[in-house]
Amino acid sequence: MSSADASSRAASPVTQEPSRRPGIRLLMLGALGVVYGDIGTSPIYAFREALHAATGGNQAGREDVLGVLSLIVWALTVIVTVKYIVFVLRADNRGEGGTLSLMALARRSLAKRSDAILLIGICGAALFLGDAVITPAVSVLSAVEGLSVVTPTFDPVIVPLTLAILAVLFAVQRLGTGSVASVFGPVTALWFLVIGCSGLLRLVQDSSVVTAINPLHGVYFLTHSPGTAIATTGAVFLAVTGAEALYADLGHFGRRPIVLAWLTIVFPCLLLNYFGQGAFVLSQGGTIGNPFFEMNQGWALVPVVVLATAATVIASQAVISGAYSLTRQAVQLNILPRFEVRHTSETQSGQIYIPRVNLLLALAVMLLVVDFRQSSALASAYGISVTGNMVVTTILLYVAMRRIWRWTILPALGLAVAFGVVDVGFFLANIMKVREGGWVSLLIAGVVLLVMITWVRGTRFLFEKTRKSEIPIDFLAKQMADKPPHLVPGTAVFLTSDRTSAPTALMHSLKHYKVLHEQNVILTVATAPEPVIPESRRVRLEQINDHFMRVTLKFGYMEQPNVPKALTLCRKQGWKFDIMSTSFFVSRRSIKTSPASGMPLWQNKLFIALASTAADATEYFQIPTGRVVEIGTQVTL
Repeated sequence: MSSADASSRAASPVTQEPSRRPGIRLLMLGALGVVYGDIGTSPIYAFREALHAATGGNQAGREDVLGVLSLIVWALTVIVTVKYIVFVLRADNRGEGGTLSLMALARRSLAKRSDAILLIGICGAALFLGDAVITPAVSVLSAVEGLSVVTPTFDPVIVPLTLAILAVLFAVQRLGTGSVASVFGPVTALWFLVIGCSGLLRLVQDSSVVTAINPLHGVYFLTHSPGTAIATTGAVFLAVTGAEALYADLGHFGRRPIVLAWLTIVFPCLLLNYFGQGAFVLSQGGTIGNPFFEMNQGWALVPVVVLATAATVIASQAVISGAYSLTRQAVQLNILPRFEVRHTSETQSGQIYIPRVNLLLALAVMLLVVDFRQSSALASAYGISVTGNMVVTTILLYVAMRRIWRWTILPALGLAVAFGVVDVGFFLANIMKVREGGWVSLLIAGVVLLVMITWVRGTRFLFEKTRKSEIPIDFLAKQMADKPPHLVPGTAVFLTSDRTSAPTALMHSLKHYKVLHEQNVILTVATAPEPVIPESRRVRLEQINDHFMRVTLKFGYMEQPNVPKALTLCRKQGWKFDIMSTSFFVSRRSIKTSPASGMPLWQNKLFIALASTAADATEYFQIPTGRVVEIGTQVTL
């Protein structure tokens, strides 16, 4: 990007524009499919659910329609356009976005309160994964329900058909999203064009609904309908679910394409469709029904149902891919145990597949569909996770404004409070739906949060426990230099998380084999609070003495560690690394519980279970299995 930017600056204004336009257009098209898939399918159910909540039935008055429309318009304007487009997208971590990226950025700038920031970031990540379970279920189910508008005879097959579509969706994940993603943008662009035109056709029949742009309609509705105001506000929030994807996918497309796609295509088409649905409901005497599909009655209905199904599958795919990316970030930041990560593209490092996450998501999504059976019921569970994640984003954004952008306290606090009032208001409105299904969202997020906190606490206790029994590597190197054991040719690389202490595998090797390799490398793989680390900063090499050296490999939290490839960079610093004469020693720990542990017994057992399911270090660090020696050790936690 830097060379392209430099050349574009040097070009004249006449020659510069044509060269930039195609790149921006392609990125905008890609952003439509990946970033806006979720929020783009909200019109299928958001307006309908908001009217049901506002009226408590199936009949709406004019003030109800205008009030709900006004609330939707201003929710999209304040949350998406102002909060995310204008401010949040500027808080990038070297081009990357998302809850964990913002958390890493905030922790780096606020080191004294890093644990508090870590907890906030973990909460945001857990809420996002809760959203990742509900989104495919409610999106695909709501689209397939369009078949019942075609004819009621399809009612019995709606749930089975939804399960079949979801099964295929999760089954093809292992093939990679590269080939499928190439059609995401065009299909989603067609989707926005269709829903925009569909709404416009109804809007010209009753253009008076445009007066809902006046926020007083929303204020009037909330103040004159206190009994339904909270429920309606919670349902209105369905119109902005998916807004967090703008920030999560920042690194894939950059800020400018995302902003341009929103302002020129997504926002106008969403508004046209919502206004069109309002005009259609009023033309039907206030009967609510299923306005999104019903206003397309006739020859257009079946194509719209098919296109809606395709759009919801795309929206679900984007959330699933986001769950993979977030999980990898969490593993790199040591918030979750290692997962097997498969790369599905030779050119795009971000295209990954995590089998275990895919299986867990598939089971959870299908259970939700079988249990709730209707998108209206699932809509109650939808929103708590998203609003909670937005509250977390606002808190971390305040830290970024104060510590990174160096804003004074008044404008930073004022903006954070303004966004916080909106976010917390929507969160409280959604939390009221716990009994109606919102408990699902909290349960999923709670389980993920418990797992993350247990892993963070457990790894810290384990590190402290093992460190007490280890000796400094500098002291051991001096002892070996004074009284060297029998030396064998070759290089031994000992992987350890503590670069200052002698690795357990090294101590066991000396104890049992009484030999030492000619060259011994104490290797530590560290994750930086940055998405990508350039090769110039990848390796740090320190010679301890003739037989020992210390090597630290640093990777960004968006990178998949490849230890052999990174070690080849050591040649530039004097170490002639040859993998064929190198053995990698890895400690395989067997963890036992202890009453004296700093964690409760149940949490000890949970941590041990998580550790036992962690992906093998050899595969995770991409070390050839034929060059690895595993040494088992037992640790009492």
